[in-house]
Amino acid sequence: MEMQQIRYFLAVCDKGSFTRAAQATYVAQPSLTQAIKKLEDELGGELFSRDRGGCRLTALGRLIEPSIRDIVRKTQAVKAEAVRFSRLNTVPLRIGVMTTIAAHHLSPFFADFQQERPHVELELVVDSECNLLNQLDEDGLDLVISAPTSLPAGHYQSLKLYEERYVVVFNDKHRFNQLQQIDLATIQTEPYLDRLNCELRETLRSICQGRQVDLYAAYRSNSEEWILSMVRAGIGVALMPEFTITKNADKIRVRYLSDPEIRRTICAIFPPTAAAKPEVAEVLKSLRMGF
Repeated sequence: MEMQQIRYFLAVCDKGSFTRAAQATYVAQPSLTQAIKKLEDELGGELFSRDRGGCRLTALGRLIEPSIRDIVRKTQAVKAEAVRFSRLNTVPLRIGVMTTIAAHHLSPFFADFQQERPHVELELVVDSECNLLNQLDEDGLDLVISAPTSLPAGHYQSLKLYEERYVVVFNDKHRFNQLQQIDLATIQTEPYLDRLNCELRETLRSICQGRQVDLYAAYRSNSEEWILSMVRAGIGVALMPEFTITKNADKIRVRYLSDPEIRRTICAIFPPTAAAKPEVAEVLKSLRMGF
C-alpha cells in the first residue's frame, strides 16, 4: 500500500466521484483509477461502487476508511515532529492541561523545567479532560494534567501532583465578606454561577440532592474568566478550585467551603508505554520533585 494510493482513495471518498477526485489531486483520471484498482487488488475486493451520481463506498471501503484516515493523520504527525526536530534541534513534548486548572499555578514549573532542559520543546494543549484523553489515546499527546474522577483500570498510569480545596467566590462588596465560614445551605440563598466545565459538577449535584440544597443557577458558562467577571459584577457567587483565584485578585474575595469540604486531586496521566520515552520520564521526574 503506497501513500499515493491512500491519497487517491481518500480523495474519491471526499469528492464522491473519480473525476472530481482526479481534479482535486491534479492527476489524470486513468492514473487515479489505476492506482485505486491496484489498491483493491492488494486488499482483495472493490472499494467503490459506481452509479450515475458518482460513486460510493462498498462494505469493504467503509470498513477500511477509518484506518486509512488514521494512517494519514499519524504520517502527518511524524512529519511535523521530524520537521520541528530538524529545525529546532529539540525534542517535542506535548502536554494536555485541563481547562479548569490554573495556568498561574503550573507556569512556574514549566518555566523551570524548560530552563533546565532547553532541548525539550514544550507544547501545551488546553482542553476538556474528555478531549485530552482522546488525544492521549491517539498519540496526539504525551501526558495529560487533569483532575480525574475515575480512570479505566490498567489503561493509564497516574502521578498525584497536588490537592486543592473548593472555595466560595464572591465580590468585595458582598455580604459574605462578614462570614468566616460558608456552607452549601448558605450559598443557596444567593444567585449561583454554574461552571459548566467543573469536573465535580455531578458530584456537587449529588451532594446538593442529598442535603436538599437547591443552587439556583443565575448564569452558566464554560469559561472560568467569564464566571469571575460575573462575580466581580455582583451577579452571583461561585464554587471554584482555590488555585483558580490569583492572590489579591481584583474585587474578588473567597472563603473555603466549610460543609461539606470538597477537594479535587490534580494528576499527571499517561499511558504505561509513555514513561519509556526519555523526555516524558524527565518531566515526570520533575513533576514528582516540583509538587
